[in-house]
Amino acid sequence: MSEIEKNRNFWDRALHQLSGAWQDISDVARIRVSSQVRPDLPDDDRDRMRERIRDCIAARGGEAVARARAAHVGQSYLSLDQTGRRRFLAVLASDFDMDLEEVAREAQAMLHAEDAEAKRALAASLRSATIAPRMQLFTQFNGLPDGLKFLVDMRADALEGRREEPLLTRVADDLQQLLAAWFDVGFLQLRSLTWDSPASLLEKLIAYEAVHRIANWSDLKNRLEPDRRLFAFFHPNMPEEPLIFVEVALVDSMADSVQRLLDEDAPLVKSETAEAAIFYSISNTQPGLAGVSLGDFLIKRVVEELRRELPNLKVFATLSPIPGFTRWLRRHLADADSLGHAPAGVAAEAAPAELLAALDRETLEAVRPWRHQLLVLAARYLLDEKRGDRPLDPVARFHLSNGARVERLNWMGDLSEKGLDESACLMVNYLYCLDDIAANYEAFATQGEIAASGDVRALARSGRD
Repeated sequence: MSEIEKNRNFWDRALHQLSGAWQDISDVARIRVSSQVRPDLPDDDRDRMRERIRDCIAARGGEAVARARAAHVGQSYLSLDQTGRRRFLAVLASDFDMDLEEVAREAQAMLHAEDAEAKRALAASLRSATIAPRMQLFTQFNGLPDGLKFLVDMRADALEGRREEPLLTRVADDLQQLLAAWFDVGFLQLRSLTWDSPASLLEKLIAYEAVHRIANWSDLKNRLEPDRRLFAFFHPNMPEEPLIFVEVALVDSMADSVQRLLDEDAPLVKSETAEAAIFYSISNTQPGLAGVSLGDFLIKRVVEELRRELPNLKVFATLSPIPGFTRWLRRHLADADSLGHAPAGVAAEAAPAELLAALDRETLEAVRPWRHQLLVLAARYLLDEKRGDRPLDPVARFHLSNGARVERLNWMGDLSEKGLDESACLMVNYLYCLDDIAANYEAFATQGEIAASGDVRALARSGRD
């Protein structure tokens, strides 16, 4: 099940209650709609929907009536199937976009204005012209009960649908602009979740966990033991929806195996004597907030909370997957084999095809003999492989952009099927050295420089020699 599907399942549970609340708004304003639209929004229903949207944006009858009309439009959207929702979003994208001819006229007028005051006035007109009319509808939705969650899920629909209908990117981009402002870190609340948190909230943690699957309630309880912490960001208008959460293990030293870290039979560590806080899973729960920065601030806030609660902690590090490594390695090895030579990091006497075959067998026994080569190649992948001037690996991009450094590679760090498939069972520690975070961030942001330990750099160098 995709993250969007998981999210939608929870959202559908609240659909009846939400529709009822929006119906009440319509009833108060005495708004009536002559007919309901069909789930797939055929052409004649699309025409009716266009008119309803125009009435909302025009705010005929005042703001209260416009709000009621927006509630009707929102109810209609919720009643649509996937095809209908994409058609609705396409109407927003094409029929309620900015008028490019008007933008050009305003720009020309501003350029030819003779004095500064006239230019300022025309600049304001130009800014207004660049705002698509659909933004007014989005603002009206936001004023409805649970309207913010509605918009987050609408953006998820637009992101999912743009693969088949690129026009929907316009809607997704406009919503991102609004959501980035409404989900500014200053509005977010950091909460520590425990086994005593509401069951409905704990159920969402199980469904939303994106890194290391939570197998059952016993597994979740283990992750909420006294030597564990779980923090999540919430928005005041979505109090029952975690936006992003991080799972933390309190241990004696930097962890090297997620299986040992999550072992339900492992003895508890006294939190007041633990010296290391290991961030082993960070999960974004809302697909509609993709591209809205949340995780950058979550790590910093959690470190502050842990230092306040447990001053004995000396090490703040992750135990992270390397999700793009195996995919990159397969492509790398296939290219090298076609050229007839071993790639950097693979011994000359070992044909690339042999390592490729070992990966293809997808068993621990097949990859174990390649320990050194895989560690070397992983170091090279993390430090050398780029997309533009940033690391190719998405997890590396995230932590390095937060000021962490690549500290250690861990052989057989994740023995799960997912770990084998994505990263040949390797994991990596990103260390948040508090004295170096600011300098690491600055070097990475301005020069693309990657902070790494001497051991990791030595591995990468052996792959280049």
